[in-house]
Amino acid sequence: MAEPRVIFFDVGNTLLFPNRSKMLDAIASDRHPTLDQWQALERRTKQEFDLGMQNGRVDHGFWWTFHTYLLQQLGHDTNLRDVLVEKTQNSANWDQIQPGTRNSLDRLREKFRMAVISNADGGIERVLSRCGIADCFESITDSGIVGIEKPRTEIFELALAAMNARADKSLYVGDVYSVDYAGARNAGMQAVLFDVAGAYRDRNLPRVESLEQLETWLRH
Repeated sequence: MAEPRVIFFDVGNTLLFPNRSKMLDAIASDRHPTLDQWQALERRTKQEFDLGMQNGRVDHGFWWTFHTYLLQQLGHDTNLRDVLVEKTQNSANWDQIQPGTRNSLDRLREKFRMAVISNADGGIERVLSRCGIADCFESITDSGIVGIEKPRTEIFELALAAMNARADKSLYVGDVYSVDYAGARNAGMQAVLFDVAGAYRDRNLPRVESLEQLETWLRH
């Protein structure tokens, strides 16, 4: 891999993580899934979603599928699904940040220019600011503002143009193969999966499970 000059990051499940108590407040707290159960659902949903995208037949969005499985697992009526999807798609509810994130980003930006590309609702910069890391990025491309979502090539091209960056000298870091990895590669960028939940451990794909691992991966 040629060393990139610019690193573009996804936000959800990459830089910031779900505030599960907020997202699931329509369900009694004693019935909320554990982190392990949540990540198991995430792995299942990613595998199904990626297959559907590959075959061109995604009937519903990622979070519709995820919350369908969650409610089934809880033995709960699916009439709450739309409420849960809406809460999950609210960028304000993605405000959990891993310890050491700021330190890793500061080390990375000593060597690389950095930016964000996120499928969001227009509010992702506010959340990044609230979490204390927005200033790490020269550019933040939010699909809710530009009106184009990943994996469409155009959103990657807009972000590259905002940074005056070449695609082949840029790396994209995101957590869903069909949206982030394939989308970036189709735009001519390098890509690596940020796979905290382990959905792609059995795939022969470049992947890391933390920003510290990304730092190590970039040195090789």
